[in-house]
Amino acid sequence: MNIPISQKGFDRLRAELDSLKKERPEIAKVIQEAREEGDLSENAGYDAARERQGMLEARISYIESRLPTFNVVDFAKLGGDKVIYGSTVRIVDQDTDEEKEYTIVGPDETDLVSGGISVLSPVARALLGKEAGDDIVVDAPRGRINYEIVDVEFRGEAIFAD
Repeated sequence: MNIPISQKGFDRLRAELDSLKKERPEIAKVIQEAREEGDLSENAGYDAARERQGMLEARISYIESRLPTFNVVDFAKLGGDKVIYGSTVRIVDQDTDEEKEYTIVGPDETDLVSGGISVLSPVARALLGKEAGDDIVVDAPRGRINYEIVDVEFRGEAIFAD
């Protein structure tokens, strides 16, 4: 599988991975100290450290498994009239006239961008390949929502919040 990601998103994940790996020895030390206290059956510090270690290792494994699947995309080179990964799209709900703006990003970047939605989300999938003036239908928990695409633009790396 080839997963799109911005250079900034890729760099942030690599930095997170490096930080998590540096945390390993600290957690191992806490676990060792808790073991030395004796009875582990009622040792909350030991339990908390083991739980943190499990979450840490799971996140490290997740990031390491994803890195080879990423396709780093240069946002500065994106453009055009159609909605693609990296575009910012303004849509309006045709029933409520509520306007929304989304930036289509990779699934591992959605928390990095204000208003970013995963390229794999139902809304993004309905938007992909469309252009301003097109109508789309999204199946949502509240039912089918009809949107009109108002605008498609490309803002480059400026879309990422620091």
